[in-house]
Amino acid sequence: MTTEAAHFEAPRGMRDFYPAEMAVRNAIFDAWVRSARTFGFAQYDACVVESLDLLKRKSGEEIVEQIYAFKDKSNRDLALRPEMTPTLARMIVGRQGQLAFPLKWFAVAQCFRYERMSRGRKREHYQWNLDVVGEACISAEVEVLACAVNALNLLGLNAGEVKVHLSSRALLADLLAKAGIPPAFHAATFLALDKRGKLEDTDIQRLLRESGLDAAAIEAVFRIVGIQSLDQAAAMLGEQTPSLAAVQTLFRLADEYELGAMLLFDIGVVRGLGYYTGMVFEAFDAERKFRALFGGGRYDNLLGDVGGTPMTAVGLGFGDVVIAELLAEKGRLAGLQAKLNYAVGYMEDLQQSAAMRLAQAMRRTGQSVDLALHAEKPRQFFGRVGKGEFQKAIYVGPDDVARGAVRIKNLDDRTEVEKPLTELLGKKDCNDDNDFKNKRKSC
Repeated sequence: MTTEAAHFEAPRGMRDFYPAEMAVRNAIFDAWVRSARTFGFAQYDACVVESLDLLKRKSGEEIVEQIYAFKDKSNRDLALRPEMTPTLARMIVGRQGQLAFPLKWFAVAQCFRYERMSRGRKREHYQWNLDVVGEACISAEVEVLACAVNALNLLGLNAGEVKVHLSSRALLADLLAKAGIPPAFHAATFLALDKRGKLEDTDIQRLLRESGLDAAAIEAVFRIVGIQSLDQAAAMLGEQTPSLAAVQTLFRLADEYELGAMLLFDIGVVRGLGYYTGMVFEAFDAERKFRALFGGGRYDNLLGDVGGTPMTAVGLGFGDVVIAELLAEKGRLAGLQAKLNYAVGYMEDLQQSAAMRLAQAMRRTGQSVDLALHAEKPRQFFGRVGKGEFQKAIYVGPDDVARGAVRIKNLDDRTEVEKPLTELLGKKDCNDDNDFKNKRKSC
């Protein structure tokens, strides 16, 4: 690569999508959209540039260091959206008095974050957002999770390959309170625990000490995060609380969707974002080789924080980067790259009109057809179209026009079948085509 060419590479952390990559992206998007519509979610979208003040309200001043923020020519503070939830909240608040609740919305949004890149993390990605707003029942969480799991299934992933880890910040708060840790320390404890797996436990202990917890409290925190099952959590809690009942209800309702094999109770799931208030969840490949495939939970305060009437909500964000990496790891990408139905070529300019009419007739029946743009020798044509992009090929030569029939070649197994042009063109096209006007008998 020359120095001049290297200068014009995509900006660091951004991606180009050549046709092969675009086919994978489209397959992922298709699974997302199909699943969302199957579960009754309505699609929305919004501007990719957002008010910086809105993002600060949701994530705090530190968000400025993690995003692409800038001033426009009128000196307004703006940013490329790092996620969709603040925009969703803004849109709902803008028409809160006109919308019917609960609402179920989804979006496939491009998002930008100026962060250190690592495996599974780019500075630009697409994210599928599912949100149910205005529904307090745990059935909202179940609906969102079932929809996300259905998308995984559409992409060929099952319970042996992906697990959804879920917990409840409300339950964790109850356990902390039971251990004698006051609510004033809970937020800092959540933030510290969210870093487990990224930091050593000694570092987590240091963060907890810095937040003001003493040695006994830190020991209690680690006893809590050592819980291995919901039954253990209930035993440690020692009483039936609304938070415990909510988690139990979720697992019971999930069984109605046959999700039980994919769900795991995991007290260590915290989610670092401060606006989560109840159930939280993250999905990982079963071997934990990759970052989270998706994550989300219940958030009750965001609408109020951006000036609207407070409403409970459940949301989920599912990025395209990690799922593509997982599918590649499992050798599933080839199956996602849909082939075009037909390639049609011709030997001489005299057969161009016949090939064009043939391609158009097949397109009208819903077939995807690539038509050669100039005459080609057979070796050139089949060498070009036989590289895995097409299912079948038709090559029109003078003998085919004379016979009123063409051969259709299956490019996978190299078998051929001959079909009369009447069958492919339709009677009207065949009668109207000057190239076949002498073949009225076959028509």
